[in-house]
Parts: sequence; structure tokens; C-alpha cells
Amino acid sequence: MKKFLMVLVVAGCAGVAARAGLPEELAAEVKLAQARGVAWVLAQQQHNGYWGSPEAPAMTALAMQALNQTAPETALAAINRAMVFILTNVHPDGSIWREPSMARRGGGLANYNTAICMTALHDLKRPELVPVVQNARAYLAKVQYLDGGNYHGGMGYDAETDRAYADLSNSYMAYEAMRLTQDVEDLRASGEARADLDWAAARQFLAQVQNLPGVNTNAYASDREEDRGGFSYSPGAGASVTNEEGKVMLRSYGSMTYAGLLALIYAEVDADDARVKSARDWTIRHWSLEENPGMGQEGLYYFFNVLTKSLRAAGDDVLTLADGRTITWREEVARKLVELQRPDGSWVNDNNRWWEADPNLVTAYTLLALAAAAQ
Repeated sequence: MKKFLMVLVVAGCAGVAARAGLPEELAAEVKLAQARGVAWVLAQQQHNGYWGSPEAPAMTALAMQALNQTAPETALAAINRAMVFILTNVHPDGSIWREPSMARRGGGLANYNTAICMTALHDLKRPELVPVVQNARAYLAKVQYLDGGNYHGGMGYDAETDRAYADLSNSYMAYEAMRLTQDVEDLRASGEARADLDWAAARQFLAQVQNLPGVNTNAYASDREEDRGGFSYSPGAGASVTNEEGKVMLRSYGSMTYAGLLALIYAEVDADDARVKSARDWTIRHWSLEENPGMGQEGLYYFFNVLTKSLRAAGDDVLTLADGRTITWREEVARKLVELQRPDGSWVNDNNRWWEADPNLVTAYTLLALAAAAQ
């Protein structure tokens, strides 16, 4: 686990020193793709600093973080405008979100927006933002479900909706935000209470969404070999399959399995633990960059983003696939993302599931994935 945590701390810092690096020709292609992507992002920023929808500050935070990790000096003015916009969405309780113009399930998506915004603000490494991040940490710690049910230890979209609900996507983002910003707790005033999640409860929640016998004992857990070790979206809800006996089971799929693996690492589950080993085994057995395994083109760029973060945190640069082939995943991912870039410098998914028809979101996802692959 010390290995995992050391990788996480280093990977969470902007300007991290490069590893062995991509092959020279590929590295040049990546730099060109990044430059074109950055130029496109800069051209899309609205006059008051946001990208995409002002009701989703997380989208602006992702773009800001992508610029900060890719072109921190040349994009400084845009980063500053984005930072100011994000700060206009900070609430007295520490959360960072905006009231939606129309009522919707999940309300203002307070957990989702807060987790992404606080991580991006922390990534700027500016002392004046420390209190904002500290307050956001206190908010996330407060809204973790600790009710003893299947959602125990997880995170939902908005605790203010009074709807018992948690899912792996919201949970991994909150776990990531809390782990990558944990250094600000050392900066609290003497005697001030520290904020953190209940990590034992987080591990309990992760057990409810991993298809692993002996770990997930719920009736909805899949007993299919192809699902073994992988993760589903939410306890009792998500992509499913019905077996010959009529039993409805939750399927494992790519983006959630990488999110689950990363969440296990954040929750300090040892690399030799069966939960981690089986999740990594699932990713090997279902390796593909042509689709989000199990979901086709749905959520493809979310998949690329979480895949790069997960594999970087796990610390393995070379993967041995089920057929015996060895691949350097950083090179494979970099080539694929360069190949998918549009002539105008952006990236977009023709499938609009999870907002991926918006190039503002998808280009930010991709620039962050390229940065992770190149580190």
C-alpha cells in the first residue's frame, strides 16, 4: 500500500517529473495534440470564465485542471478567470455548486461538483485557496452516507435531496478528492478539527458494487465468470443481465471497474488483496481501447480518463494481456487519443450518454488523460 500511496501523492501534483517517457516520435505527436487541444479550449471559454454550462462548475474545473496540467504558463489568464468563476459557486457550508435553473433528480449535483472543483483548485497550489479546499473537505466528509445500509460509506449526487442514494462514480470522485487534497489538513490552525472520510465505511460500500464472490453477497451480484472482479454502478442498479433462471444481476463494465480499482487504492486496500487483484484481472481480461468494455461507445472518454488515472496509480507501465501479449499502456492510450482528435483540435463522442456530446467536457477529459499517460 505504501507504493500505491506514494504514486498517488506524486501523481496528484501538477508539474510532476516525467517517467521513462513515451517514444520520441509519439511524444512529439502528443505535444502537438495537446497544443491543438489547449488552443481549442482557450477559444471556448466564456467571458465570465466558464466552459460549457455555468450550472455545472465541474466542467469548468476539469477544463481548468487540464490547462494547468498541460499549459500552465501560456493559459494562465484563462486559468485565473476559471478560478474566479469556480469561487463564485462556493457555498457557506464549503460545497461548490450552482442551483439548477430547472428542478432535477440529484438537485445541484453538489457532491459531483464539489469533488471535482476542490481537486482542480488544489491542483493550482495557491496558498489562498487552502481554506476553500479545507471547507470543501469538511462538506464531503459530512455528506458521506453512514446509514448502515447498502449505501453505507458511499456518496450520492446531493444529500440535500433527502433521497437515499449512492453510486460508484460519485464515490470514487469524492474518495479521489479527499485523498489528493489530504495535505491541507496539516495546514489547519492548532486545535481545529480535521476532516476526513470514514475509509472503513468506504471499503464497505465498494464491496456492494464489486462482482466478487465472498465479498459481495447481495442477490444482485453477478455470478458470471466474465463479470468476476469487475464493478457495477450502484448497489442494485445499473447495467444488468438476466440469467436462465430469471435472476437479474448487475454486469461489470470498464469505466466502473477502473473507478472501482482506483477507489480501492484510495481506500488503502493492499495490492495483494483479492479485491484489488481480481479488479486488475478483470481489466486485463477485458482490455480494449475501442470501447468502454461492456458499454460500447457510452461514456468512452470518461473511461479513458479514469483508466489512465487508475493504471498510473496502480504503478504498472507494462500489462500482460489474457492472450499473453505485453503492452505499454501509456503508449497505447496516447496513440488512440491522438488518433481520435478532430481537425479543430477538440475531442467529442457521437454518443451523448453522460454529456459526452459536449466537446468542452470531452476535450478536458482527453487532455487530462494524455497528461496522465505522458507522466
